[in-house]
Amino acid sequence: MKASISIDEKKDFIRWFLNKHQMKTREAMWVLNYIAGHDQIVKYVHFVDNLEGCARGLSLSAHGVESEPFLFFKGNIMTTDPEKAFHDIRLNWDEELYVELHFEEAMTSPEYALVREDNPFTALKLADEEKEMADALIYQSVHQFSREKLLQQIDEALDTRDEATFHKLVRILQQMDTEKE
Repeated sequence: MKASISIDEKKDFIRWFLNKHQMKTREAMWVLNYIAGHDQIVKYVHFVDNLEGCARGLSLSAHGVESEPFLFFKGNIMTTDPEKAFHDIRLNWDEELYVELHFEEAMTSPEYALVREDNPFTALKLADEEKEMADALIYQSVHQFSREKLLQQIDEALDTRDEATFHKLVRILQQMDTEKE
C-alpha cells in the first residue's frame, strides 16, 4: 500500500493525461477538467485499475483502446450520460469517486503509476473449481492428520496392552477409512 497521493499530484496527472491523450468523448475531458479544477473534489478521487465493488465510479477511455467511452455508476445505477455524472460529482463532491482510465500503455505509464491506488473493495476471488480444490485439500489434510493421530493411539494401546481401547480405536479407524472411500 503506497502513501497517500496529494491533491497536487492528482491534478498534475489529470493535466498531463488530458494533454497526452484524446478522449473518445469531449464530455469525458470536461468532467476531468472540472474535477482537476476543484481541490475539494480531487481530495476524494482515487485512480484504480478496476471499479469492481466501488460504490461510485467513473470509467473513461481515450482513443486507441477498446473500452466504453464514458461510464458512470453509483450503487446499482449506471449511465453513459455525462450530464448525470457531472451533476452527481458536483452535488456530492465529498463522496469517494473511483476513476478507471483506459488509454494506450496505461499499465506501463509511470505518470499513471504515481497516482494509481489499489481498489480497496476487491478481495481475492477464487473460481468454483479452485474452491473445490482447496476444500478437497483441506479435507484430505485433516483426514490424514486424524488418521495418523489415531494410529499413534492404537500403537499406545498395543504398548500398554489395553485390548478394549485397541478394539475401539481400530473400529474408528475402519469407519474413517470407509467414509473416505
